[in-house]
Amino acid sequence: MKQAAVIGAGTMGNGIAHVFAQFGWSVTLIDVSQAALDKARATIQANLDRQAKKGAIPGDAPPQILGRIQTATALDAAAPAQFVVEAATENPPVKFSLFEALDRVCARDVILASNTSSISITEIGARTGRPENVIGMHFMNPVPLMQLVEVIRGHATSDATAAAVLEMAKALGKTPVEVQDYPGFVANRILMPMINEAIYTVMEGVATVDSVDTVMKLGMAHPMGPLALADFIGLDVCLAILEVMHKGLGDPKYRPCPLLRRMVAAGHLGRKSGRGFYEY
Repeated sequence: MKQAAVIGAGTMGNGIAHVFAQFGWSVTLIDVSQAALDKARATIQANLDRQAKKGAIPGDAPPQILGRIQTATALDAAAPAQFVVEAATENPPVKFSLFEALDRVCARDVILASNTSSISITEIGARTGRPENVIGMHFMNPVPLMQLVEVIRGHATSDATAAAVLEMAKALGKTPVEVQDYPGFVANRILMPMINEAIYTVMEGVATVDSVDTVMKLGMAHPMGPLALADFIGLDVCLAILEVMHKGLGDPKYRPCPLLRRMVAAGHLGRKSGRGFYEY
C-alpha cells in the first residue's frame, strides 16, 4: 500500500488525509497537538458517514477508510512516507522550518508538496536540499467535495515532479490545473481582490453585507456571496493572502481593506470564531 504523510490536522489537513485514504493510501496525519488530531479523526469519521449516507461511497467503506489513517505528534513519523503534503498554518516561518525538517526526515527521492494558498513554492523549496522535488498542491475547501487542485511549480520544480503530482491528483479523483509560482497563484489572485472590494463596498457604505452578497449570488450566479465566503475561509486567512500579494506584487490594488484589518484585530474571523460579517 502507498504511504502518504499529511502535516497539519486542521480543516485542510484532515480533508487531504481523508481523500488520500479514500483512494487507497495509508496515511499518517501529523500535528503537534493531540487534541487537533482527535478532532480531525472525528471530523473525518463524520464526513465519511455523510458520504456513505448520500451513496458517494459504499456503506461499509467508512471504517475501512478511517482504518488507513494513523496519527502522530512527531514529524519523524513522516520518515516512511512516499509522498508528503504539508497543510500547516499559512505562516512563512512555520512552513520554512517544517520543510527544513522534512528534508532531513524523508528519503531523498520523496516529493514534498505544500497546500499553501499563497506562499512562494520557490522560497519553500530553497529551504531544502531538493528544490526540484518541492511543489505546491493547493486543494480547495472542503477537500473531499471540491474538484480543483492548483499544482504550483516553483522556479526549480522538475518536469518529472510536476508530471507525477498532476497524475496523482487525477488518481485522487481531482482535476489538477498547473500554474506558475507568483503571489496568489490563480485562484486567490482573482478571488481575494473580489473579496477585498466587497469589504470596501461595505466600509464605504455603498451597500449592506447582505446586499453585496445577494448581488453576487443572483447577479453573477455565485453559489455563495463574497462576504459569506470570506467568513468561511477565515478573515485572518484572507488578510494574510492579501498581504502576501501586496508585498510580492507591489501593486496598491492588493492593499487589504482597513475594515478587514480592524475585524481581524477584533478577533472577528468568521465561522471559526463565531462572528465575522455574519454571526454563527
